[in-house]
Amino acid sequence: MRHLKKGNHLGRTASHKKALMRNMAAQVIEYKEIKTTLAKAKELRKYVERMITYGKRGSVHHRRLAFKFLQNKEAVTALFEEIAPAYEDRNGGYTRIIKLGNRKGDNAEMSIIQLVGFEALAEEKKAKEKKEKASKKTDEHKEEVKSKETPKAKEAAEEVVEEKVEEVKEAKAKTKEVKAEETSEAENKKSDVSEDEEKPKES
Repeated sequence: MRHLKKGNHLGRTASHKKALMRNMAAQVIEYKEIKTTLAKAKELRKYVERMITYGKRGSVHHRRLAFKFLQNKEAVTALFEEIAPAYEDRNGGYTRIIKLGNRKGDNAEMSIIQLVGFEALAEEKKAKEKKEKASKKTDEHKEEVKSKETPKAKEAAEEVVEEKVEEVKEAKAKTKEVKAEETSEAENKKSDVSEDEEKPKES
């Protein structure tokens, strides 16, 4: 018999369940809503609402109790500075569970657990995350295109350099040929002049 055995163990050991609830509570506080199974959402609700109660009390002692469970400084600051002040006039019922139907594969019941009154912030965060993912994908695509283009550009540059080197070599060869022709013409002229000078002497 299950006398005085409250809650759902979720098929986990106590330490595993505590770690799971800690991480999920921090995510709810950070993102204002998360998607999970219905059983986990129902179990998580107790922990999140207790953290919000700590935040409403606002003392150093309750801040330490919240950090003892969450083990996340960012989540604790968001809890005490952003979430708790929004619930000053609300006595309980800080979370909402929305059923989404069954998941494909294992047919588990899915749901969204969200903080009441923070729906707009959750949607804005989702939109920002989508934009960031899209920008990352575009940057990665640009880098891939650049990495593909760089070898081609290198090859083209090498071909241009080779062509210029060949042109320089051809120009040098032409200049050498012209100089050789000029020297040969000059020698021929000298020989002709010397022959002309020698003819009157002989006569």
